[in-house]
Amino acid sequence: MLDIKVIRERPDLVRQRLSTRGAGDEKQVDKILDLDAQRRQKLSWVETLKARRNLVSKEIGVLMGQKKAAEAEVKKRETRELGDLIAQLDKEAAGIEVTLRETMLRLPNLPHESVPSGRSAEDNPVIRVHGEKPALAFKPKSHVELCESLQLVDFGRAAKLAGSGFVLYTNWGAKLERALIHFLLELHTGEHGYTEVSPPFMVGPQCLEGVGQFPKFADQYYAVQEGLDPATLGKLYLIPTAETPVANIHREEILPERQLPICYCAYTPCFRGEAGAAGVGTRGMIRVHQFDKVELVKIVKPETGYEEQEKMVAHVERVLQLLGLHYRVVLLCTGDMGFASAKTYDIEVWAPGQGSYLEVSSVSNCEDFQSRRMNLRFKTDSGENKFPHLLNGSGTALARLFVALVETYQQADGSLAVPPALQPLLKTDRISKP
Repeated sequence: MLDIKVIRERPDLVRQRLSTRGAGDEKQVDKILDLDAQRRQKLSWVETLKARRNLVSKEIGVLMGQKKAAEAEVKKRETRELGDLIAQLDKEAAGIEVTLRETMLRLPNLPHESVPSGRSAEDNPVIRVHGEKPALAFKPKSHVELCESLQLVDFGRAAKLAGSGFVLYTNWGAKLERALIHFLLELHTGEHGYTEVSPPFMVGPQCLEGVGQFPKFADQYYAVQEGLDPATLGKLYLIPTAETPVANIHREEILPERQLPICYCAYTPCFRGEAGAAGVGTRGMIRVHQFDKVELVKIVKPETGYEEQEKMVAHVERVLQLLGLHYRVVLLCTGDMGFASAKTYDIEVWAPGQGSYLEVSSVSNCEDFQSRRMNLRFKTDSGENKFPHLLNGSGTALARLFVALVETYQQADGSLAVPPALQPLLKTDRISKP
């Protein structure tokens, strides 16, 4: 959520930055300013009326002391009328406050000044490229062919179990997925200093609102119902990413400054209702409704937010470097950024069988956008309460990493070489046809 003071004091700046996103959100600024002015005016009237009521109440005491009962009764009637008017204005102000908050919750974050303007992914500049595309001496197969021939994934039976957009890992595929999760967690906790947590896979709607996924994108997530009781539907939701519960761990808390930065990592499955919609990418593992991910979350002081973001990008890059994968880092333009982000880097890994790059991580600094929504603050050494910057990044998303790994390490005989970093976990250097 944006700071209402910034909108109030610098509306032209807010309009300009929102306009760069290309979604027309800048049109909401005037509505927000009008609602804010109405609310403040009514609250001002309430304070004026309360002051008048206090004065009249004192006059009643004086009149009663002077035995002027009739005049005191007139004043009592005035205090009752003032009380009714105050209650009415309070009610109106509360109603405006609800509308104002609902409007503010649907307003995206302001892009940082260093973010390039653009409309789509085509406008995203490439920041750097690591390594070279693997030069295979044969025509590379897609991960679908490889997973089926090596019996790593059973797509048909996955569809039988849950429909399209789901994956059933089998044999070496299941072991490879588990090894990747273990490798990522050990790397981020051991080498990068994150604290591992294992959060619930279901959360209340307040957590989705806190990170900016609700209310604007409420139609994209899986709501849970307890048994046959429809009254429980929507009290809990399957998490779309570990960011949702982990970023909310300290919601509604005031943390001591010395505790920052807080760095968490977590493995969870992720559930996306929109994945594979309209038949897009429903074959294979690139767009699925459920996938595994190791997520990184940081809670940091505002003055270190962008420094910490660069560190997080480096942590994600380290994953791909150790796995020997070719990748590139791109900076998302204003029109391609996520709703809550002020600045985002995408890390895209090359998948030979696809002949394209696949996004395996987005690393975002949301500044204080999310911390305001969840009322997460920290107390400075001088005693001031401030909102921290919240950062999140995939460290990484497993389905697409799995795809890139399988397609990169495929061999001419149809087998799969195992990267040295994973060999101790899988206890083999090659996966062959059964």
